Formats: sequence, structure tokens, C-alpha cells
Amino acid sequence: MNNKVTRNLYLFPYALWIVLFVVAPLLLVLYYSFFDIEGHFSLVNYKTFFTAVYLKMTLSSFWYAFLITIISLIIAYPTAYLLTKTKHKQLWLLLIIVPSWINLLLKAYAFLGIFGTKGIANSFLEAIGIGSKQILFTDFSFVFVSVYIFIPFMILPIFNALNELNPTLLDAANDLGASKWITFRRVIFPLTIDGVKAGCQVVFIPALSLFMLTRLIAGNRVITLGTAIEQQFLVTQDWGMGSTIAVFLILIMFLIISLTGNRKRGV
Repeated sequence: MNNKVTRNLYLFPYALWIVLFVVAPLLLVLYYSFFDIEGHFSLVNYKTFFTAVYLKMTLSSFWYAFLITIISLIIAYPTAYLLTKTKHKQLWLLLIIVPSWINLLLKAYAFLGIFGTKGIANSFLEAIGIGSKQILFTDFSFVFVSVYIFIPFMILPIFNALNELNPTLLDAANDLGASKWITFRRVIFPLTIDGVKAGCQVVFIPALSLFMLTRLIAGNRVITLGTAIEQQFLVTQDWGMGSTIAVFLILIMFLIISLTGNRKRGV
């Protein structure tokens, strides 16, 4: 009895935190989504969301988030695999993670200088004879910077999954005559799929709601759901429409988590 009371006392601050800073904001967003720009109760925001403009924006958000996630995965998986084979793997992993501690805004402004007309990237292109190009304010620059920012979060769960892999399984596959590709396809990748799922979640979900990079790096050429929410709240002052977009964004995030979540398989 005492243990149960003690456990409940320990759980109370956590439950209070969840209610105040998770449940209450979600309910507040849902509440505002039912009001139009004039403050009248209405379903017009939900009707507006299912128009061609917002549906196209949703598909665009999915496409860029998918592209950022796939490129991050293609780079992160072999990087994480090589890290597990290095002598000082924890040190190398730390060096990869350290950039994620830097403020996102500072990194974005750094790339403004790197990809600018007189930046390092164009200086290199001129040095090899290609000439100066418009790199900044393009889809390429947006995807490149996004991948750079998110890639440590993709590497970490995959590294942990690979690092915990039982080496005797690889030895067994080798003894049975499996090639390196077969060993990877039939042993390594299936046993590290949970790390891949976790990495894809951590990258895909935030990539759906990017808004600052779309302004600074893409020059508003890329419009995502996050950009639309920012514009509705800060520019047009239509909190109802901004809340409606946020509601659908939250539902999409929960759907992605449920689809890519780890399910316990029966023994």
C-alpha cells in the first residue's frame, strides 16, 4: 500500500506536466480550429483545408520530408556501420553529434554565407572552372541544409542498433557461406530495422513542419505545412486556420508514429 502511494506521488509531477504542457495545448489548438478569422464558430477552416491549395501543400510537405529522410538514411546507415568498426567509435560519434548542439538559427545563417554568391561553395565552383551558380534559395539548398541538420539524429539510433548486434550471428552467416550482401540483407538490416524506424521517425516528423529553413535557405520557394502555420498565426492573424493546419499535422504525426512504431512480436 505504501509503495503504491509513493509511486503515485512520484507520478503526480509527471502527470501534471503532461496535462499542462501536452494535453492542454493540444485541446487549445483543437478549440481554436473551430473558429473563423472573425471569431465565429464555424467549420469553414476544415472545408478550406480540403481545397486544392492546402492538399497540394500537404503533398509537397510529404515529398520534401520523404526526400530529406531517404537521403539522411542513405548517408547515415553506412556511416553508422563504419563507426561501429572504428577504434574510437564513441569519440567519432560525439564529433558527429556535437553540431546538433549548435542553435539551428546559427547553422542556417552559416549556410547563407556558404551558399551565397561570394560564398565558399561558389568560390570552389569558380576555382574548378564551372563558374558561379545560384545555389542559395533553391530546392537543392533547402534539402542539403535539412539533411545536414537532421543526419545526426538518424545516425544515433542506427549506430545503437548496429552496436548491439550480436557478432556471433555474423560469424554464423559467414560460416554458412553467405556473401556480404546476403549477410546484410538477411541478417544485419532486419536486426537493425528498429533503429532505422526510430531514425526515420526522428527525421521525417520534424521535416514535415519545417518553416524557418524554408524562409532563410529556400527563400519561400518551398512551402510546407509548418510554413503555412507560421503565416496564418503571424502574418494573416488567422489563428483558426493555423490551428486547423496544426490539427491535421498532429494527426499525420500520430499516424506516422503508429505505422513505424515498434511492435512486439510473439516468440
